This record gives sequence, structure tokens and C-alpha cells, in this order.
Amino acid sequence: MPRIRVRIPTAIVGFLLAAAGLVAGDVRIGAHTGLSVPNIRGGNDPYSRGFTSRFGPFFGLSFETHLTGRLSLAAEINYTSQGGLRKGLQPITMDLPDGLPIPPGTQLYANFRNETILDYLEFPVMGRLTFGERTRFFVSAGPYVGFLVLAKAKTRGVSALYLDEAGTQPVIIPPDTEPLEVDLGASTNVKSSLKSTNLGLIFGVGVSRPLGPGDIVLEARGQIGLSTIQRDVATSGDNQTGAFVVSLGYTFALRRGK
Repeated sequence: MPRIRVRIPTAIVGFLLAAAGLVAGDVRIGAHTGLSVPNIRGGNDPYSRGFTSRFGPFFGLSFETHLTGRLSLAAEINYTSQGGLRKGLQPITMDLPDGLPIPPGTQLYANFRNETILDYLEFPVMGRLTFGERTRFFVSAGPYVGFLVLAKAKTRGVSALYLDEAGTQPVIIPPDTEPLEVDLGASTNVKSSLKSTNLGLIFGVGVSRPLGPGDIVLEARGQIGLSTIQRDVATSGDNQTGAFVVSLGYTFALRRGK
């Protein structure tokens, strides 16, 4: 979409300025990979509540420049999987099979598994405070901007359809006397219903230790999305992203400041 093509170059320029500008000391680059445990939070409408955590990939590149003493500036390019998992009775937002004798626009509910997968390309910039000599501990915090790359809902389950959220009014099509059941297994592209950008904050702690020509780095961080991810809150819900991430990386000095 045009809006994405305009914003991504701007974010990359800002990211490179943060990573390469203000170079006052050692410059380090690295790579990391790990596990993201995301969740969808916020909102109390039928579309938003009831999500729990899922697991997803996390990997990227890091750039760090020392500013003064123990303070440094870290910038990253990350591919991270967000989203959440919801099980049980919930609204149906995907298309149902053709031919069902149900009036258009009727909100239906069913009991099924819904995994929402939201993959972002994220650009965090963080201040980092480091302690220690050989084994070094650090804390970091800062903002990030993410650009939506992939968004899909993977659903699974066979369920009766209901006209109410409590599941007390099953859909029965005469002359049948039993509730109508449908297979809700599908993989649905939901990118068009979501905003293309996501803003948030990162808070992390970690430890690094020399290994070979560089340092091995273990980090745990929390991500808090500040933006509502849906375009239309009335029909899709009102949620923000969040995640707990554990990563293992390796960094080495690119050059030394004078």
C-alpha cells in the first residue's frame, strides 16, 4: 500500500541515524535469534477479550555505539511474530461456507480455536546502561516502530453455530432438530483489517560475556504495544500487542572510536 512505502524509508533513515550517528566510542554490530511469547491485550468487547499467549520466531540485527561511560545507544532491525491464541466460544469473523440459510450481517458465535499471527518488521532504538567488566549486565529501554508484514487467522474446529455470545441459542435449520454444525478450519488473510504500523515500548535486561573475537549476549525483554492494531474498532475489536522475548546473540566490534 502507498502509505507503507512512504513510511518504511523514513523509519530506516531515522534508524540508521540513531545507529551510526553520535558515534563517541566503540561501535558493535551483531545478530540475535530467539523466541517470542506474544499476546493480544486490551479491549472488553466480544472481539477483543479472551486471548492468551502463543509462540513465534524472533530474529534480527543489532547496532550499538557507546556514548559516555556505561551508557550506550542500541538500535535493531527485528523480524518478530506477535498475535495471540483464543479458544472456546467466540464471534465468527471469517467467511462461512456458501449456502447457509442465514441472513447476511447476522453475528454468529462458535466454539473453536483461533490463532492470530501478526508478523512485524520492527525498528527499536534503546538507551542501554551496562555494569561489570568481563561479565557485563545491562538494562535497556526505548521506543520501537513496527511495520506489519503478515497477518492471518488460523482457525480449527467443528462447532455448532449460535446467535448469542453465551451459546444458549443454537442455529437450527428446519426440518432438522439438531443444531447446525460447520467446519471452521481455515487460514484467513486479515491484513486489510489491521493498521500497517504499530508503535510501542521495549524494556530489557541482559548479560554479555567475551567469547572468541566478540561477545555472546543473552537478553530477556518485554514489549508493550501502544497503538490499537485494528482499523475498524467497531467491527474488529480494540487491541494492542505485547510480547515477552528471550534471545541469544553474538556481537563484535566494528571499529573503535578515537
